[in-house]
Amino acid sequence: MKAPPRHAPKRLRTTGDLRVLQRMMATALLRPLTPDDGLQPTWVDGRPMEQVASEFIKPNDRLSAFERLQLYSRMYWFRLFDAIRDDCPGLLAMLGEDRFGRLAQAYLERYPSRSFTLRDLCSRLVQFIGEEPSLTRPHTALAAEIARFEWAQTVAFDGESRPVLDAARISSTPPDRLRLGLQPYVTLLALAYPIDAYVISVKRRDALRSEASNTPESRTVAVPPRRRVPLPRRARTFVAVHRHHNRLFYKRLDPAAYRILEALASGETLSTALAAARGAKPAQVRRWFKAWMALGWFCAPVARRRR
Repeated sequence: MKAPPRHAPKRLRTTGDLRVLQRMMATALLRPLTPDDGLQPTWVDGRPMEQVASEFIKPNDRLSAFERLQLYSRMYWFRLFDAIRDDCPGLLAMLGEDRFGRLAQAYLERYPSRSFTLRDLCSRLVQFIGEEPSLTRPHTALAAEIARFEWAQTVAFDGESRPVLDAARISSTPPDRLRLGLQPYVTLLALAYPIDAYVISVKRRDALRSEASNTPESRTVAVPPRRRVPLPRRARTFVAVHRHHNRLFYKRLDPAAYRILEALASGETLSTALAAARGAKPAQVRRWFKAWMALGWFCAPVARRRR
């Protein structure tokens, strides 16, 4: 990344001057907050931040240049923290407020937002949890699975939807030549824990607290304390995270059904995918395909690039 400018331009005479000012402002706002949620006290070259801020921010009768800049920096960072909290209720419930806050801050310092949309904010959180296991120890494996599951929800919510393959086309193609793609918004997960049940329990708990706290003043209802949702025990679980009619769903899968879908998603023919369904009865497989077709999961496969 290009080094930030040392000084802000005294006047904006050209678009180049404007770009320098924008880079100066962005660098100041995007630098991580201090442990007490304040603006960094020094600039990248060691000069006092109060001095640097006065080059491009005017004080007013209530706040200094530093204090005005600090307000904007806090608004930026607190908005990111709120977005991560909203996207990761299961991870928040598992770690608790303090540990989750440390994880979120460390994650954003290493992988700052580079997208125009907050939708992509948690896209590298699973990777980061693996890189810094001390932040989630002793439940790092569980934390990574929760993060995977919650990112799959983001993908399901607004992932691309491609034209659905019709039954006539599917039935007219020989199984040894037929390839079926999965909708981009469908994520297949092979999990070591029943994360879907855990996240549902967390959301139900939070919904009950929200309903109690939003009761009209005419009805005095005590808001129940935030009870801890028990952590899930190990149990091999196969789940498809998807959407249907613009609503988010989690669908448990039989291991054989998961293997079929995984094979199709990787580009295998229908014949090869069905061979992966060891032990499944034909009637069972037909029911699975009927359900998947009704959900609109199958689309044309994306052509793989030749190496």
